[in-house]
Amino acid sequence: MISRISLYLIVAALIVTGLSIAWLRHEHMGIPFLPGAQTPVWLVEARIDFTATGGPVTVSLDIPDSPPGFALFSEQTASPGYGFSILENNGNRRGEWSVRAVSGAQTLYYKAQVIPGQGAGSEAPASAPSIASVHWDESEALAARQILETARAMSSTPESMTRELIKLLATPTPGQNAALLLSSTPLIPLLEKLLNYAQIPSRVVMGLQLEDGRRNQQLIPMLEIFTRDRWVFFNPRTAQQGIPEDFLLWSQDSLSLLDVSGGHGSQVRFAMMRQSISAVQLARLTMDDSGFSFFGVHKLPVEEQSMLKMLLLLPLGALVVVFMRIMVGVQTSGTFMPILIALSFLQTTLLPGLISFIAIVAIGLLLRSYLSYLNLLLVARIATIVVIVIFIIIFSSLFGYQLGFNTGMTVAFFPIIIIAWTIERMSILWEDEGPREVLMQGGGSLLVAILAFLLMQWPLMEHLSFHFPEINLILVALILMMGNYTGYKLLELRRFRAMRLKWRP
Repeated sequence: MISRISLYLIVAALIVTGLSIAWLRHEHMGIPFLPGAQTPVWLVEARIDFTATGGPVTVSLDIPDSPPGFALFSEQTASPGYGFSILENNGNRRGEWSVRAVSGAQTLYYKAQVIPGQGAGSEAPASAPSIASVHWDESEALAARQILETARAMSSTPESMTRELIKLLATPTPGQNAALLLSSTPLIPLLEKLLNYAQIPSRVVMGLQLEDGRRNQQLIPMLEIFTRDRWVFFNPRTAQQGIPEDFLLWSQDSLSLLDVSGGHGSQVRFAMMRQSISAVQLARLTMDDSGFSFFGVHKLPVEEQSMLKMLLLLPLGALVVVFMRIMVGVQTSGTFMPILIALSFLQTTLLPGLISFIAIVAIGLLLRSYLSYLNLLLVARIATIVVIVIFIIIFSSLFGYQLGFNTGMTVAFFPIIIIAWTIERMSILWEDEGPREVLMQGGGSLLVAILAFLLMQWPLMEHLSFHFPEINLILVALILMMGNYTGYKLLELRRFRAMRLKWRP
C-alpha cells in the first residue's frame, strides 16, 4: 500500500512538473503549443526624399526604441552608397545616413518590423521632467487663466483636468477665450502650453495609425502628460485616454523628426503593411538568455537539433509499446524492436519502409534456414546474418535506383544488427513453436511499429516533444501508471467468450 501511494505521488509530481515547465516556457519564450501558429507583425517603412547639393550629406531620422504596446522585431535600411549607423543618446535613437559627395534627387528607406501586444513600453524616468516655461501676452494670459480655472473646477486629477481642457478647446464651437488662444496657436501646441502653464508636465508625441496597405502617411501628433511617475497618453481631438492598440508611437521626445545636412526639399513619408510570421521562428529570434532558453535545444547547431529531434520521439514509441504489451497484450519480437522500426519508417515513409522491412526479414529467414544445416556457433551465425542483411540492403538500393525509385536508398536507415537478431530469434521461434507464433510476434511488432510511427509523425506530438522536452515527464508518469497495472489484458478477455455465450439473461 505504501509503495502504491509513493507511486501515485511520483506520478502526480511528474505530471505537475511537466505541465508547469511547459506553461512557463510558453509564457517566457512565446513558443506556441500548437504547430503552425502565426504571429501578426507590422512592417513600417519610412521613405526619405530630398535633393542633394553635391557635397557631403548627413541625414538623421528619429526612429522608435521601445514603443508602448509593441516590440521591435527587426530593422533594416535600403540606402545604396550611404553609410548607416544607429546612434543612441539618453534613450533616444536616431538613424544616421552619411555619404562623402552626392548630388540630385535622393531616396532613403528605413524599415522596421514591430510585434503588437508584446512591448512593455518605455521605462519611467528616474526623475520628474522639467516643466517648460510659457510666455503669453496680457490678453492671452488672462484667457489662459480663465480656461484653466474652468477646467480645474470640473476636475480632480491631472488626467481629468486634461480631458476637460481638450473638451473646451476641441469643440466645434469654442468659447471666446478658447477662440482667442486658438487664433494664434494650433490646438495641440496650445494644449501643451496650457498644461505646462498649469504646472503639469506635458509633451507632444508623434505616431502612426496602423492600417494595412496604407501609403504616403504622415506622423500624427498626440499629447502626453506626466503624472504619478509615468506618462499618460491622450488623443487631443477626442480626449480619449490611453494608447490605442493600433497606434504606434514613433517619436516620444521634443527633437526633430528629420534633419538633413547637405540637401534641401526633404520630406519623410510612411507606409505600412500587416504580415504574419511563424510563432516558433519569432520565439527563436527573440530568445533571451533565461533559464528556459538555456535548457532548450534551439541554440544547438542544426545537425545536433536534428539528432535530438529524433531522440525526443523515442518516449512516444516507448509509451505505445508499453500500452500495447501491458494493456492490450500484443506480442512483439523483442521488447523495443517496434520503436526502432518506427524510427526507420520516419525516414523511409510507411509503405516503402514496410515493404522493405518485410522483404529483408523474409529473405533473411530463408537464408537463415539454410545456415541451420551448417551447425555454426551462435556468434558466427549472427555475424553471417549481419553480412547477408547488408548485401540485401545494398541490392535493394541498387535495384531501386535502376528502376528510378529513391525508396531503396532509404532502407539503410533500418537497424542492421537488430534486424539480424530479429531474423535469428524468428528462426529459432519457427523451429520451436512453428510458423504461427512467428507470424503472431512478427505481425505484432509491425502493428506496434505502425501505431508508434503514426503517433511520432503526428505534427502536434512532434512539435510538443521538440519544443517542450519536459512533456516527456508526463509520458514517464503514464508509463509508470501502466507499469503498475495487474489486471487482464484486452486480448486475454477472449478466454471468457464461452462463459458469455452460455450465460444469457
